Amino acid sequence: MSDLQARLATIPPERLKGIRRGLEKESLRATPEGGLAMTPHPLALGSALTHPHITTDYSEAQLELITGVHATPETCLEELLQVHQFAYRALADEMLWVSSMPCNLPADENIPIGRYGSSNVGRAKSVYRMGLAHRYGRRMQTISGIHYNWSMPDVSSEQYFGLIRNFRRHAFLLLYLFGASPAVCSSFVAGRQHELQPLAGATMYMPYGTSLRMGRLGYQSEAQGSLAVSYNGLDGYAASLQEALTKAYPAYESVGIMNPGGEYNQLATSLLQIENEFYGTIRPKRVIRPGERPLHALRERGVEYVEVRLLDLNPFVPIGITAQNVRFLDVFLLHCLLSDSAPDTPQEIAALGRNQHKTAAFGRQPGLVLERGQNEVELTQWGFQLLQAFAPIAALLDATHRSTDYSDALRAAQALLNEPDLLPSARVLAVMEQTFDNSFIGLTTAQSRQAKAKLLALPFSASQQAKFGALSEQSVRDQRAIEAADTMPFEAYRQQYVSPERLGLSKVALAPALAAV
Repeated sequence: MSDLQARLATIPPERLKGIRRGLEKESLRATPEGGLAMTPHPLALGSALTHPHITTDYSEAQLELITGVHATPETCLEELLQVHQFAYRALADEMLWVSSMPCNLPADENIPIGRYGSSNVGRAKSVYRMGLAHRYGRRMQTISGIHYNWSMPDVSSEQYFGLIRNFRRHAFLLLYLFGASPAVCSSFVAGRQHELQPLAGATMYMPYGTSLRMGRLGYQSEAQGSLAVSYNGLDGYAASLQEALTKAYPAYESVGIMNPGGEYNQLATSLLQIENEFYGTIRPKRVIRPGERPLHALRERGVEYVEVRLLDLNPFVPIGITAQNVRFLDVFLLHCLLSDSAPDTPQEIAALGRNQHKTAAFGRQPGLVLERGQNEVELTQWGFQLLQAFAPIAALLDATHRSTDYSDALRAAQALLNEPDLLPSARVLAVMEQTFDNSFIGLTTAQSRQAKAKLLALPFSASQQAKFGALSEQSVRDQRAIEAADTMPFEAYRQQYVSPERLGLSKVALAPALAAV
């Protein structure tokens, strides 16, 4: 019996039934012609500041749809579906863009930044986004994805960090299996250096690409490239983020906090304005209290769950993700948690970055090799070895839930490794060629219209509409209450929020509420 199987044998069914998950899904609002919607956040969707299920991510035109915490994949996806159904009813002739890579974009400075009202917390959210615009450009921020939040009972912070290290080692498999962004609209790369090849018209692509969103064109930055964050434990992780959040970074110092006209450029001149600016494929997380910094929450109370951040939207699925995808993630994460997890090193961290970029840009290239320790191994061979190791976990989950669903999810992944033409990234390129003259905008516009029609055609009762409508109305009242309660000048609020003392090294009084910006 292997160490993994021995550990599996000690897990009681109730603990497996205690796995919890939630989803956050970003999508751009687009015009019927495939351009970026320039309209404000729809009134019927309530306040993007305070609505529990519907907010905006970077842009005013980028919806983020959020589920609660769920005990089963089915109930989680059912809630995500209902949030979609309500959101679509507020969009008039607009639609949600079903690809991770953006629709036809206007000039960078014309991409609208999210607006959250006049309160200090609302202004801080917008100033943070302005900082991202100065640092990385607005186009990069319009990339959309799905985040998967996952927890299991009785897991310590140390064990979660072990999971995270293994996840980063094996993340290439998720990019390969679920990557669905091998092509982009040329408006996304206008004026930028890139390695893409022209395909047709306004479409650029990588012939063997899987997830350009997670490659060099996606959420990457040279500045953050200098951050070799270690995941060997909470203390080391927190210390490396602490430095990035507090030490001035020359390029951002030159941008300054304010422009000569008195408008804010960014929240801070440090390498990271806030914790959420740190880009990673997975994050340790903790629900924060009102006014609390995320790093303070982690230091005080430990890791509560992990947030998986590398999933592309599947343009062939109306809500972007399937129950089978969710089950595979459950198996994958349990394997990461239960397997031995050696400490990481700067050398390994650098190699994992190279593996990620290789898989994103060239993942379907026959014979592609990745770095594994001191050796090289074919991506597909490594993938098959992992799937083999996942089998006992899937079998145990099936036994616990009296189904074959988890083993079925594993078999589906095996089929994709055997037949790379079935991968979502390959399907995108094939359907583009067969039906849309190799047009990324043509394919995604058609799929976006189809997703809207399908979801609007599904039953959505008057009581469901009323429930979500009431949430929207309450969110507007909540925003007004926050605005009415503000007494502190914004500059004092900003200085207090970004002060090093708030990161958990010392006990300090918390400033007025600032949710995660």
